Amino acid sequence: MESEFLKSLVIIFGTSALVVFLLHKVRISSIVGFLVAGVLIGPYGIGMVKDTHSIEIMAEIGVILLLFTIGIEFSMARLIRMKKAVIVGGGVQISLTIILSAIAAYLAIGSVNRSVFLGFLIALSSTAIVLKMLADKGETDSPHGRVMVGILIFQDLCVVPLMLLIPTLSGEGINVIDMSIKIGKAVLIIAVVLFSAKWVVPQFLHHVVHTRSRELFIITIILLCLSIALLTSRFGLSLALGAFLAGLIISESEYAHQATSDILPFKDSFIGLFFVSVGMLMDIGYMSDNCLKIAVAVVLIFVLKIVTGMLSALITGSLLRTSIHTGLGLAQIGEFSFVLAVAGKATGIISESFYQIFLSSSVVTMIMTPFVLNAAPSVAAWIGSRHLLRRVDRLRKISEKEGFPRKRHGHVIIIGFGLNGRNLARVLKEAEIPYVVLEMNSDTVMEMKKKGEPIYYGDGTSKEILHKLSIENARLLVIAISDPVSTRRIVSIARHENPSLYILVRTRYLIEVDDLKALGADEVIPEEFETSVEIFSRVLYKYNFPQNVILDMVDKIRSDSYTALRSIGLPKRHLFEKCEWLPEIEINGYRIPDGSHLTSKSIAELQVRKKTGATIIAVRRGPKVFTNPDPEFRFHAGDIILYTGERKSMDAALDYFKENR
Repeated sequence: MESEFLKSLVIIFGTSALVVFLLHKVRISSIVGFLVAGVLIGPYGIGMVKDTHSIEIMAEIGVILLLFTIGIEFSMARLIRMKKAVIVGGGVQISLTIILSAIAAYLAIGSVNRSVFLGFLIALSSTAIVLKMLADKGETDSPHGRVMVGILIFQDLCVVPLMLLIPTLSGEGINVIDMSIKIGKAVLIIAVVLFSAKWVVPQFLHHVVHTRSRELFIITIILLCLSIALLTSRFGLSLALGAFLAGLIISESEYAHQATSDILPFKDSFIGLFFVSVGMLMDIGYMSDNCLKIAVAVVLIFVLKIVTGMLSALITGSLLRTSIHTGLGLAQIGEFSFVLAVAGKATGIISESFYQIFLSSSVVTMIMTPFVLNAAPSVAAWIGSRHLLRRVDRLRKISEKEGFPRKRHGHVIIIGFGLNGRNLARVLKEAEIPYVVLEMNSDTVMEMKKKGEPIYYGDGTSKEILHKLSIENARLLVIAISDPVSTRRIVSIARHENPSLYILVRTRYLIEVDDLKALGADEVIPEEFETSVEIFSRVLYKYNFPQNVILDMVDKIRSDSYTALRSIGLPKRHLFEKCEWLPEIEINGYRIPDGSHLTSKSIAELQVRKKTGATIIAVRRGPKVFTNPDPEFRFHAGDIILYTGERKSMDAALDYFKENR
């Protein structure tokens, strides 16, 4: 039995690796590769893996670990800020989908109970697929990403009441007291888990970390994840929701990043098994015999869920383009719908034939999801540009009574009011530089308006909105949002509307730099490489590289669009291999370049201490070091000056050394 299970794992991972590799060559998502691999080797395909029970158990662990890592990336404060997306967006999406699906099903089958149950099945979307794709594309914190995550969280919360209503729909009646007790238990366990996030777990992890045992830390993190997921499932909640709550608990401690890095290898391995197990459910023979029915079901599911997802996002205050993107992203059937379907089949609500049609349709929607999500930005932009929908969106904006500023000149436009946008606004305010902010989070806009910020609600991809902010007269545009597609569109529109505008863009990944510059951005700052620049600057400074050498290196890297950092050439040896002769004080260095005004001048002639307040303590010339040089010492090109003093004096000395005379 053990060898059979091991054989199944080898087949799954081997086939998955091959299929994912081949599909990667044609730029198809790895999720599709795993699903296709499952179809090929499953009991309804070639039949290389017949016993799927063990695989399904490991697949559940994959979903748990995925939701756990997503939870770690969140925080309680961030979740509270998303309350509108969770409660309003999720509530509207679930309610609308159930109602519209039930009406459509009733017209076809004439049974109220079965129609409502079908609404239950269609209402849920795939948390695993959507969250993985958002995380892979870095869009979890984008406007559409926040709405999708909020709605998915609400859907997972709804698994409990939906499961409790199945006996009622099957005709067994409803026990109000029993239902109240189960819901009360679910609320209680959530409260206990969230309380632990604040008071219990951080202290517990502190003692674990104090042992300095990495193995103990990893085991503890996995134990917390699995045990909380199991605990919540015992109280009627889904395993995925329990895992998400476990991640939230860890996110409130200072060990969140370490936990994420330790869990990632496990998560990526097990989540692949989940998608393979979903592919194994597809009965290719049944699909070929009922392809027309399944095709109609898939189209109806997509249309219905796109509409309800879009409407729910619009009601939360999202813009039309974001709402369309959200609807497309939530258009598939969710993995927890399978759980409901099995329970419905066991109680006789649905027949075996209906169950097979639902199963096949669900797997098809999951396979299509990566393609739909990849096309969503372009589709949303195209639909949003249609004349009728543009008028609807404009009317909605007018109804919000959002008063834009009067015409401005020479100002800065900040798009996005996250951490980077807030810090920039604070600096501009202190420097008395005029600026305006554009933000798509209505709660943030309302909050910051009360504090006197010149902030306005709107979509930066709209030409009309940018003109409301006087883009034609602005001096500088700063784009600091977590939406790569919208960022590129904003850059293109802004450059067209104001050719002389200086456009500065913050992006997450280096790969986007060249594309953004081609669209018209003057400067692109990739977060991942700016961190690298800061780190190597500080390391070289600690090894006593002259500050002007470090600054020149940083300037070169930035001016070359960060390409220099990919093949950076550093000196083969430290400038100071042995530093025993250096006093234990803060010092700085300056290497005299060719043509410098310092060449051939003496210390007495330069009067460095009198003019800057810094003191020259040593000069290195080749392998020789002159400590405490006398006033008549004359400098040569290539000399390295070591000087010390207060920070203000040292900065003044650096400016003095760099002067061109």
